[in-house]
Amino acid sequence: MNKSINVGLIGYGIGGQVFHAPIITSIEGFFLYKIRATKPNQIALAVKRYPETKVVAGADEIINDAAIDLVVITTPNLLHLPVARQALQAGKHVVVDKPFTINSNEADELIALAGTEKRLLSVFQSRRFDSDFRTVQKIIKSGLLGKIAELESRYDRFRNFLKPDAWREENIPGSGLLYDLGSHLIDQAVTLFGLPHSITADIRMQRAGTSVDDNFELILHYTGLKVSLKSGMLVREPLHRFVILGNDGSFVKKGLDVQEEALKAGFTPASTARWGIEPPEIWGTINTTINGIHISGKVESERGDYAAYYQNIYDAITKNSSLLVTAEQGRNVIRIIELAIQSNREKRTIDFTRD
Repeated sequence: MNKSINVGLIGYGIGGQVFHAPIITSIEGFFLYKIRATKPNQIALAVKRYPETKVVAGADEIINDAAIDLVVITTPNLLHLPVARQALQAGKHVVVDKPFTINSNEADELIALAGTEKRLLSVFQSRRFDSDFRTVQKIIKSGLLGKIAELESRYDRFRNFLKPDAWREENIPGSGLLYDLGSHLIDQAVTLFGLPHSITADIRMQRAGTSVDDNFELILHYTGLKVSLKSGMLVREPLHRFVILGNDGSFVKKGLDVQEEALKAGFTPASTARWGIEPPEIWGTINTTINGIHISGKVESERGDYAAYYQNIYDAITKNSSLLVTAEQGRNVIRIIELAIQSNREKRTIDFTRD
């Protein structure tokens, strides 16, 4: 029987409801001990879904509870630093939802504190475990396209109005699309290719009345490789998710990973045998030459698996396994966001530095 690890979840908005609680409760050995929820509808939903879990009104009731081993923070971005700091100082292991922090100095502070306290600290970069990204990783590693010259990655939405009472659309630190979806795209790019040598960014506000960015294009420059990361809120007709161009061929993928919609529909990895399996109609297309043979057709997508993230967290706590997503990697994402903002402001390409 696996060792029991008690988890406290701070925040029960969409992130807590959809991405964290259902995955945490799918991992054998994790027990969702407490949820901090403040809105009546969130409290009612938490009580209904997790009757054995205590629902509390304050983060202190989780952080100061000696029975809790792991604190998961899915609050507005502005609160990531103070809440994570308090949890680490209380001797808890900590998972922070992406983006890690508002700036890289805050990230450095938490990394140093986790080292001093000898506690686990990780960032929830769930999109590393998407089926499409896992497929892209496998194709690049296999060499099927030859030397990669260019990769374009998009993550779009369509909402041509401002969402009422949404902190991500308020003019506060850490809001806007670059911090929200950009942190996913940047993390995926750095996972594939490492840190770029320079960054060029175009960040815009396109919707009427918006006070935060809702469209961006980032170019990460590598030696012999261009990586374009794009996102917008006015994309009604879905565009490609990935385009990879190599000297032997190309790969194009449309459609989003199926796990988010499954979670929103109430399914979990523990309740669904075919979890994370994409339908053939959204598999990507490859067109390449391998050993002189021309190959063109569909590529079956790899299986998506958000549970792999939390299984790794459990194994890191109980078996001292290496983290798949480190705080240092989360820090690098934030540094690239900082440099992208500088690039857009100064209208020039910025060299990557750790500051």
